[in-house]
Amino acid sequence: MSQLPDLVIAHGTVVNSFGRQDAHVVVDGGRVTQLIDAAEPVPAAHRIIDASGLLVIPGGIDGHCHVAQVTGRFRTLDDYAVTSKAALWGGTTTIIDFGIPRDAQETPLDAVLNKKRLAAESRCDVALHGSVIKWDETVPWQLEQLAAEGVRSVKMYTTNRGSTMADGDTILKVMREMVRLDGLTYIHAEHDAIITDCTEQHASDGRIGIEHLHRTRPELAEEISVKETLALAHYTGAPVYFVHQSTPGAVDLVTEARERGQEAYSETCPHYLTLDDTVYGSRFPEWYACCPPMRSAETVAALKNRLAAGAIHTVSSDHSCYDLSQKRERTDDVRFMPHGLPGVETRMPVTFTALVSDGGGSVEHFVEVFSAAPARINAVPRKGAIVEGFDADLVIFDPAIQRDVDGGALHMGTDFSPFEGKTLNGWPAVVISAGQVVLDGDGFHDPGPVGRFVAREGFTEHRDALSDSLPLSLSQPA
Repeated sequence: MSQLPDLVIAHGTVVNSFGRQDAHVVVDGGRVTQLIDAAEPVPAAHRIIDASGLLVIPGGIDGHCHVAQVTGRFRTLDDYAVTSKAALWGGTTTIIDFGIPRDAQETPLDAVLNKKRLAAESRCDVALHGSVIKWDETVPWQLEQLAAEGVRSVKMYTTNRGSTMADGDTILKVMREMVRLDGLTYIHAEHDAIITDCTEQHASDGRIGIEHLHRTRPELAEEISVKETLALAHYTGAPVYFVHQSTPGAVDLVTEARERGQEAYSETCPHYLTLDDTVYGSRFPEWYACCPPMRSAETVAALKNRLAAGAIHTVSSDHSCYDLSQKRERTDDVRFMPHGLPGVETRMPVTFTALVSDGGGSVEHFVEVFSAAPARINAVPRKGAIVEGFDADLVIFDPAIQRDVDGGALHMGTDFSPFEGKTLNGWPAVVISAGQVVLDGDGFHDPGPVGRFVAREGFTEHRDALSDSLPLSLSQPA
């Protein structure tokens, strides 16, 4: 007598980025073991969940989270236990955090190893990016050690002088190393000289409070930095990924580079698709302190058009869990405020609402930017699709669920949401992480610290392996 599988999700519509099918999904040992046509009988299992009338999609991959992040004198208020639970509440089953040196004494390798230790408390799977601020002769060895740990990407900032900024020499040299190590270069692109001068000009005029944030960091600063970084990437041959792009001009520069044959990728965030710079004239402008800032309504509309057209590859949260007491310490001067927004839990409904409910896009496209592309571009193995042999990270998704956001009722460890009061469509009905049901109609079932550290593969290694085993639309970037 054969052993029963752990779980069957019956009669759902399985939606991958490359298509959909009505199927029973069989789960055993934390993996998807079979997809059976829904016209066939439901196989026996230890647990059967009826997903009739609902969608079954791959669990989300959030490629841009900051957990327990120390920046200057501020530390985000979360830890991996809190953020991973919030991720699962929002249908995200894997988060990718950053090991960013907190000061000059912490090396890039130490920063990653520290985060890896902290991640032992995670309830969902965790991968990591490294970060380099200043080049020295030990950096190549450290990057080799990171690659051996399964950390195959490095983030650098082109702004924030005196803290996290990397100069041009450092960026170029790190890019060369990432090519050698088959890795991916992440870039926060804002032109530091322009931002510094613009901020100083506003400060001299007494216009430096939070209500002026969007004026101190102009769109030009982002676009010039993207253009300069693409030139370095072209020169070195490095694949490059731009985080939190907030302007259509920045996205267009990446598109043009891709048309010339460069490996370049655009990420945006839910807040840049749904909020505009009028929020800085609202009653609580401190709710929206982030860099880059919100842009004009015209820019937001054009950015959504780029997403709809497929020019934006991923939507990540850029989750940073400060609370309002931290935000309100220095609302008088944006130079001393902590910047960053909580968003790992709301990424699913905000993205779905912007792209599908309001934008008329397909659920397949939503799955692409929410799960498939983040897994593919970041070389996260066995994730981002519902196919045999992949991890059983699954969401039974109900596009008809509509909720008004209540920041105090969310689970991110803070007391606000930038989407407070907004009506959002598309929330998870059931969340399954590594084959275990963690959210269903009975509420959240804390699995304990079972999240695994995910060692990522080489950038081209992963792409080539996918091309041999999966549909073309999943294995090849758009």
